Amino acid sequence: MAPAQDPRPGAGGDRPPVSDQVLSIIGFVCAAIAVLFLPVPFGLAGVVLGVAGHARGEPLGRWAATAGGAGMLAGTVLSILLTPR
Repeated sequence: MAPAQDPRPGAGGDRPPVSDQVLSIIGFVCAAIAVLFLPVPFGLAGVVLGVAGHARGEPLGRWAATAGGAGMLAGTVLSILLTPR
């Protein structure tokens, strides 16, 4: 007899439910903050959290790491362009 399947989304073991993607979501928040404030620390935090989320099996982890790097780059370029000379 086969075990009963859990009907909840994400409960099948193939990927975590959205509520379990905390590291990736925080990584996206850090990426957004990196564009406007302190690009290097927040961008690196976004990359690290995205990679950690990806290692835990979160589907958005890779995207959060990419967004962290892009936010760091964009924030650095904006700070260079907007700094008065």
